[in-house]
Amino acid sequence: MVPRTTDDTTERPPRRPHRTARLAGCAALLAVALTGTSIAVGDVRDAGRRPVPPAAVSPALLAHGDPDTVVTALQAHLRAQPRDPAGWATLGLAYVEQARTSGDPSRYPRAERALDRSLALRPGDDQALAGRAALAAARHDFTGALRDAGRALERNPYNERALCTRIDALVELGRYTEAARAADLADTRRPGVPVFTRYAYVRELRGDVRTARRVLAQALRSATAPGDVAYVATALGRLAFDQGEHTAALRHYARALAADDTHLPALEGRARAEAARGDRAAAIRTARQVVARAPLPGPLVLLGELYEEDGDGAAAREQYALVDAWTALARAGGLNPDLDTALAAADHGDARTALRAARAEWQRRHSVHTADALAWALHRNGRDAQALALARRATATGYRNAAFHYHRGMIERALGRDREARTSLTRALELNPGFSPRGAREARAALKSLGATA
Repeated sequence: MVPRTTDDTTERPPRRPHRTARLAGCAALLAVALTGTSIAVGDVRDAGRRPVPPAAVSPALLAHGDPDTVVTALQAHLRAQPRDPAGWATLGLAYVEQARTSGDPSRYPRAERALDRSLALRPGDDQALAGRAALAAARHDFTGALRDAGRALERNPYNERALCTRIDALVELGRYTEAARAADLADTRRPGVPVFTRYAYVRELRGDVRTARRVLAQALRSATAPGDVAYVATALGRLAFDQGEHTAALRHYARALAADDTHLPALEGRARAEAARGDRAAAIRTARQVVARAPLPGPLVLLGELYEEDGDGAAAREQYALVDAWTALARAGGLNPDLDTALAAADHGDARTALRAARAEWQRRHSVHTADALAWALHRNGRDAQALALARRATATGYRNAAFHYHRGMIERALGRDREARTSLTRALELNPGFSPRGAREARAALKSLGATA
């Protein structure tokens, strides 16, 4: 269990690939997504060249090996035993994990088919229901995730994945008091790395960075599987980065990549920390590694902004254009990408598209991240009076997020609330002076125009 004590650190980048090749790569991924539903169950018949069935078919397999290996083993197992509901449930979860680690939403339809097959064989199975909850959360259907997690917990109150997904769903729906209670309950029932990381994040969202850091450090000490080490060390790196501790963040990301050199969130975090420290060439190299394997909106926007800082506007625009390709891929895989679309479009696309996406997301969930995205989209459309209430809501929980304060400050400046704008923009740069290549630059310029210095 989480202890309750409170005690407790210039060469040029490589040549850039041609835009046509990058767009072709996204098109190929999109083609896979569009066929994913039709081959979800067929994979078990056609794929899997290493016929090493797992000794015990259980979601615990995912904690002891990479998702690709687990999928291959399960495919072989299910070819031999196609009426094994536990095998289908675990395969569904493995597909969800594959999508998470690779950024490829084409895995989601396969996961759905596998989980449906499991429930058809054994209706009401708590592992399959927990898998359905995890899939819904991965697709950003947090209301559905909360429902299916609750159904799983009715059958097995100690199902770890259902306990964790329930926390995730409550957090994303903006129900933070309930999320804190859910984290406490999960900690009493199934203490361990998955619960500890969520417990820490709930505390971080309420501004309790000290507790979040302590709990993550405990989780890292207890982690043994390489994937767990990489995941927790990356969480520590992100927490350090958000506090402006860029050198400490790089140390944590190095620990994560030593455990798993393919861990994309750690690579992305390293790129952001390198950029914040002023090593633009290294940041570009690292960000290019990420987008070459997973062209997701966050890394694409980061790389685009780094290219802008490097004076290459054409290369930057190519990255922003690729966000649209990823959005199409995500929708084909059943993922709702409106939050990602809103943020990317607000800064680097069409303001009306950003507002449409942010409003759609706000209808689904009232998290601080959604409030911030909608506030920023409203600002980009000149609706600052509406935006301010949402920007204040985004910063009201105590969450130490520099981008939120930057957005709020720019909205206050647009409304002529200069004193408040100076306070918000100063707060953003005090929290993390390198929070974003473009945002940090614009925050400093705005402060200068307001007669203040960063």
